[in-house]
Amino acid sequence: MTRVFVARMVGLPVLGPDGERIGRVRDAVCAVSVGPRPPRVLGLVVGVGSRRRIFVPMLRVTAVDANAVTLATGQVNLRAFAQRPNEVLVVGEMLDARVRVVDHDADAVVVDVLMEHQRSRDWLVTRLAVRELVGRLGRRGPVQVLPWAAVSGLSLSEEGQGTEQLLATFEDMRPADIAHALMDLPQRRRHDVADGLGDDRLADVLEELPSAQQQDLLRHLSTERAADVLEEMDPDDAADLLADLPGAESEELLGLMEPEDSESVRRLLTYSSDTAGGLMTPEPIVLAPGATIAEALAHVRNPDITPALASMVFVCRPPSATPTGRYLGCVHAQRLLREAPSELVAGVLDSELTRLGPEASLAEVTRYFATYNLVCGPVIDEGGHLLGAVTVDDVLDHLLPEDWRSQPDPEPPARPPGAGAAPTPPAPTPGGRRA
Repeated sequence: MTRVFVARMVGLPVLGPDGERIGRVRDAVCAVSVGPRPPRVLGLVVGVGSRRRIFVPMLRVTAVDANAVTLATGQVNLRAFAQRPNEVLVVGEMLDARVRVVDHDADAVVVDVLMEHQRSRDWLVTRLAVRELVGRLGRRGPVQVLPWAAVSGLSLSEEGQGTEQLLATFEDMRPADIAHALMDLPQRRRHDVADGLGDDRLADVLEELPSAQQQDLLRHLSTERAADVLEEMDPDDAADLLADLPGAESEELLGLMEPEDSESVRRLLTYSSDTAGGLMTPEPIVLAPGATIAEALAHVRNPDITPALASMVFVCRPPSATPTGRYLGCVHAQRLLREAPSELVAGVLDSELTRLGPEASLAEVTRYFATYNLVCGPVIDEGGHLLGAVTVDDVLDHLLPEDWRSQPDPEPPARPPGAGAAPTPPAPTPGGRRA
């Protein structure tokens, strides 16, 4: 099924890829919605045994039918489920909630929630089954299945609330999810949130926003704070943002940044944005040939390093800051895991991997990753110095349409004439609400 009412899923067995039974569906978890955008379903709460409840991400779900939910290959995390501030339980918190039907300006009660599988592989809560409360006595009318945007009362309000509530909701959210939520807010509310976020957190969110929203938020800040936020951004993302600004505005911000931060950004700005030099980050993992495997693994484990950048360690003669001394080769993270921690990285170098020049075009970089099955690659100048590394996420950012971050999720196909309405869901059982 690609469309399923959540209340009907409760109690269904959850099966592993080989048919082994893991537990039963107890609830679904979705992200807090801000404004009219339908919330994303993050995963399922699965009961294991008599009392234990665990969380299974929706990306692990391969099939949902009337008899069971089937998971993809992989291990199931048996850590007990703990709800986060940016999460809502569908059965535990949405069902029986009082809402407002926008068109009728009438009170109603949610009796079920429809989630749909999108082409992006996400599951979204697209429709609500509600029963209107009729008359002064609140008699219950017939069940209606309405689009998410036709009902109010389940999303965070965009108006009339303090910024503290939004900031508290965003506290445990990923930067990309915060960016999506910000795009649904009016400009004034976006500015309020930007004022309340710390420089490093705001920098992470800016990196996930479309160019127009990036420029709007940056111009809202004082020039001094804007420079501080740019210092916290990855140099390649800061360079992309500054390249979209008028020359005088960009130069002013560069002049306010710390020299060690602005130098790498200025270097990136000398390259066209659709070349390896313009795509690269100047801060890959760089080690001297005398470093041990244990030291390399310690750098790879750094949570501030993206998974793509952590997939490869580059070995150069000092100095190690880009542009480095002579580039000797690279070591793939998988190779590091196969070697003794006391061995030197110089002994396991891949010195045969083809190198990218800074002027390599986007098409050449794309073919490079496809040819060698890589997610990261070195950018080397004519003198044999490491200038930086290109990662696959930077390539995808430039291959996708410019407005891909702001494009809405694809709408479900229209129901053909005569197909009938969505099936009326059963009323929730009294025991469905989470204690």
